[in-house]
Amino acid sequence: YLPTLQWNHVFSLVPSFAVIFLVGLIDDIVALDPWHKLAGQVVAAGLACAYGVQIESVAGHSIGGTWWHIPLTMAWLVGCANAFNLIDGVDGLAAGVGLFATLTTLVAALLEANSSLALATALLAGALLGFLRYNFNPASIFLGDCGSLPIGFLLGCFGIIWSQKAATLLGMTAPLIALCIPILEVGLSIVRRLLRGQPLFGADRRHIHHRLLDLGFSSRTVALMMYGAAGIAAGCSLLVSVSDTRLGGAVVLLFCVGAWIGVQHLGYGEFEVARHVLFGGVVQRVINGRVTLQQLDAGLASARTTEERWQILTTASRKMGFNELDLDVDGEIRTERLGSVPARKCWKMQIPLYGSGAAGFYIPIEAKVHPATLASFAAIVWHKMGAPGELAAPAVMAAPLTAVGVSAGRAPLESVKNV
Repeated sequence: YLPTLQWNHVFSLVPSFAVIFLVGLIDDIVALDPWHKLAGQVVAAGLACAYGVQIESVAGHSIGGTWWHIPLTMAWLVGCANAFNLIDGVDGLAAGVGLFATLTTLVAALLEANSSLALATALLAGALLGFLRYNFNPASIFLGDCGSLPIGFLLGCFGIIWSQKAATLLGMTAPLIALCIPILEVGLSIVRRLLRGQPLFGADRRHIHHRLLDLGFSSRTVALMMYGAAGIAAGCSLLVSVSDTRLGGAVVLLFCVGAWIGVQHLGYGEFEVARHVLFGGVVQRVINGRVTLQQLDAGLASARTTEERWQILTTASRKMGFNELDLDVDGEIRTERLGSVPARKCWKMQIPLYGSGAAGFYIPIEAKVHPATLASFAAIVWHKMGAPGELAAPAVMAAPLTAVGVSAGRAPLESVKNV
């Protein structure tokens, strides 16, 4: 026997479920514009909030009276819906991961005696179990957007209801872990696309299941591997939900470390490059290079004699890490050795001057100088330096740069390429 109140809790999700289902169905039929699709998801999330599905606390702090708890709830629901849509790329993957998350929520509901949540999750678990029988590889039926979006949306709603009854300070942490695979997919996709300047709503073949397929695993094996990860997440989620704050925090920390290690093995080049840029000294080198370029530009603009320009070029070349510098102005040649790298391990950047002669810069092959910084360095020298004792007039600087060459070692340039 189920009291009418519990049925009302279940049916309160029907309006929002109907909207998210229709959005997915229309998208399957006519391919909605991403922004129209997002607008429909926001409407569904708003309906769920109106029926009481709201995030009420974060890390044990009540946010129910704040202005931002509704936007936070809607962002969570929209994110969950799209997360399952993203992982629906291998037969049985979205349905199977959804089943694990649903069963996890069902067990948590039973442990907390939350009969209305248990009823709702039991209905979804039964539907997913029956569907997965025909959706696992080789699949004969498929979810489509009208299947993946509602699954993620409902699980997002169930996670909020679960957290409302949570007895620990960790609050939403247990539902987050239960849904970690699709949520991780969303996070990775957003960061990857931001790092590469790609559209957030664009499609690519860089999702987690695609990476596993590229590593040589079959579709069936990929699905089973993701099921295993979902099972581990389910166990951790339940452990967090029934543990005290200290033990739960330790479980969360270990889980995050394991997830980080797993992501490293997927071979995302974007994150390796970002790590190198942030922690490998690239940012510092770029900043130092730009400051050096500003000083070079200002110095050459104010210099009046060849001697002044020579000193400015020498100082800038030393800061840039160049190995040697030479300057040929109307037959007058100056040379300055700045480093100890053998000439055979250097390449030469030669810049013609407005008069006769050229400026040559010998750069170690292994020098960590950003190519854009070198290009800017060459442009500044070419634009600013004129004949001995003269300043290059800005009015005549519009001529194209036609003779910046690169050669190995100290050998003369055999060819000159346009830049």
